[in-house]
Amino acid sequence: MTTTPPPLSSAITLLITFLIATTSPPLPLVASSTIAVTHKPSSTTTICGITAGKPTQSIQCYHNNRTVPISPNVSYESISGGRDLFCGLRTGGFSLICWDTTTFLPKRIYFSHTRPLTGLTVGTSQICAIRANNGVAMCWRFQSPDGTLKFRAITSGGGFSCGILENNSRVICWGGSEIGAEIQRQFGNLTMLSLVAGESHACGLATNGYLICKGSNASGQLNAPSLSPFEISGLALGSNHSCGILQKNGSVICWGGGTKRSELSSDAANTSGLVSFEAIEAGSGFTCGLTTRNLSLVCWGLGFSSVTVLPLAKVIPGPCIQSSCSSCGVFPNSDSLCAGSGNICQSCAIELPIPVLLPASPASAPRSRVPPPSVAKKRFFLAFGIVGSVGGIAGICTIVYWLWRRGFCNFLHKKFDRSLQPPVGDGSNVPPPSSNGEKSQRLRRQRSGTSSKHIDRVEEFALIELSAATNNFSFENKIGGGSFGTVYKGKLPDGREVAIKRSEIGATTKKFQEKEIEFDSELASLSRLHHKHLVELVGFCKENDERLLVYEHMSNGSLYEHLKENDREGSNILNSWKMRIKIALETARGIEYLHNYAVPPIIHRDIKSSNILLDANWTAKVSDFGFSLMGPEADTKSMSTKAVGTVGYIDPEYYGLNILTAKSDVYGLGVVLLELLTGKRAMFKVEGLDPMTVVEYAGPRIAAGELQSVLDKRVGVPNANEAEAVEVVAYAALKCVNLEGNERPSITDVVVNLERAMALCEGGISSTKFFE
Repeated sequence: MTTTPPPLSSAITLLITFLIATTSPPLPLVASSTIAVTHKPSSTTTICGITAGKPTQSIQCYHNNRTVPISPNVSYESISGGRDLFCGLRTGGFSLICWDTTTFLPKRIYFSHTRPLTGLTVGTSQICAIRANNGVAMCWRFQSPDGTLKFRAITSGGGFSCGILENNSRVICWGGSEIGAEIQRQFGNLTMLSLVAGESHACGLATNGYLICKGSNASGQLNAPSLSPFEISGLALGSNHSCGILQKNGSVICWGGGTKRSELSSDAANTSGLVSFEAIEAGSGFTCGLTTRNLSLVCWGLGFSSVTVLPLAKVIPGPCIQSSCSSCGVFPNSDSLCAGSGNICQSCAIELPIPVLLPASPASAPRSRVPPPSVAKKRFFLAFGIVGSVGGIAGICTIVYWLWRRGFCNFLHKKFDRSLQPPVGDGSNVPPPSSNGEKSQRLRRQRSGTSSKHIDRVEEFALIELSAATNNFSFENKIGGGSFGTVYKGKLPDGREVAIKRSEIGATTKKFQEKEIEFDSELASLSRLHHKHLVELVGFCKENDERLLVYEHMSNGSLYEHLKENDREGSNILNSWKMRIKIALETARGIEYLHNYAVPPIIHRDIKSSNILLDANWTAKVSDFGFSLMGPEADTKSMSTKAVGTVGYIDPEYYGLNILTAKSDVYGLGVVLLELLTGKRAMFKVEGLDPMTVVEYAGPRIAAGELQSVLDKRVGVPNANEAEAVEVVAYAALKCVNLEGNERPSITDVVVNLERAMALCEGGISSTKFFE
């Protein structure tokens, strides 16, 4: 087993960690591999790489003693291989494509214009990646981790995946495998900089630079050599062996593998003059590396009679990026390797005790990064001085803290307390309301404070302007109504078509106050929200007792209207499973924006089919923010407030306990999904029976495997691809309408499943079930 070196004192450990983080180039924690191997035992091996020196960085593979071109012929930034498949992340991270090693036919399993992926990793059969914008890991053919966890890096092994958490650098594993659970237990509270998984073990560099391996020790795969801190710059783990690249000269050392250890050693490769490697990948008993000398792929071990140079073109050592590189510099001949389409960033070296930047050396210079003794001595004294400084500062802080506790500073705090109070307008520091009265006060504070800068983004209309736009609010222009009032279609002088929502006139004082609250809420929310799946607020009018809100006009009405009857002109466009899944996905994306990207987050509280509107292009958008509240920062946090909403859609837990979380919106979305599947209203009457909800009607049947019996017959029987897509939606809907909020998925998880359903419907992924 790998042994952990004797621990340093806490102060020194913290100091070294601080110095690594602040004075040295960071390790690339989200790896972007440009080589991939498949490693199914007793099967033909496939080794792939991303081509260098061409305008298109396409994928090339070596399979069954021949080269195989891979389509589509587009640029990729990273690839990763599993047992019998490999996947590639297109440049930019907006599309993920996979191939099986039998047919090599492409299957797109992810596509998004706005949410790129990074950190692609493929295990035995699972595919995982990280959303670049928020650090959330998502998987296909596999269980995804909790959507509240944010990762710096992830890796996949034999039936498990693991990741390094962003906030504390600890290891978390998922996937239901006992091996993964044991690896997580063994890593415990260790903090890691990097991590790579094999079939049944995982290795990586701890934050102190030492190599750590955990998991099963079959064939001695955990018996890592004794190395200095940060001596390893790259790792590759197979089914029963491990290999690493030495920073000082780029050579490879391997361990484990039982009787085949000699075949897994890089000695044979070194005797051929191929000393230095840029990257390595391991399969079932073999290892392949990308040489520094000529960027060729070389393999050795089981399946290879000797060291084999694969007949493939040059392989790019890293992704070509358009942005500038860090202080670690640009890879030699980067412009030529990327054919002028970007730069390849050089990997960073880290040394102890004091990491510093070394002067740039010519490409032909040796890769040794060992500092001379004089430099090491200077660094030692520098470290000593910094430790002394830290100790002095700690002592001063202790004295200041003691004085504060003794009351000396309390006088100053009281004297200047009023001047230090934050401004009241933001709302992010205001406690959540416990009643509608508190809500009204909170919203008024926002309008008088910083939220006014958002209201300045929308237009303020005069009543006479809106009256003229609607022909004096004529009956012919009426297009809807609700608890707030009546909605009219209008046309502004510049030709824009709008929808104008006007509150009731002559209402009682109490009713007027309620309308004022809804008006303030919607204005405060929508004036600062801009998303293609949220109805856009154009402006407002507030004159005397008049309260009007002006929105973009949604010419195709509400989802509720189209599901209710089939005789509305254009309703037949919803008689397509693909269109219904598209509307479900777009609605979920709008809610995801509210929960995850609005600052502070917003809980809608009235998600229902009549609040999902369709524009001229049949794009779905969430509307009506009269009940919305600025919610807690996480799905699991709650706030106590009086329950509001619509019968049939309201979260039972919220309705019964007055406890609101973001999962309350997820429940409403689940009901909408069931409406899309069944064509039934949220509440409907059955002849001879009491009214029932669509949850009561469809839930038990879907759970019993009788999905076909509840599907809307107006749409028709789904074809092969649609059938599985519809099943994914039904499964997601059941999870959403769970009675207990903590058992419901996050809105991000729902979006992921609906994206999978859409990809299935389009034939973009194989018929293998990808939903969790």
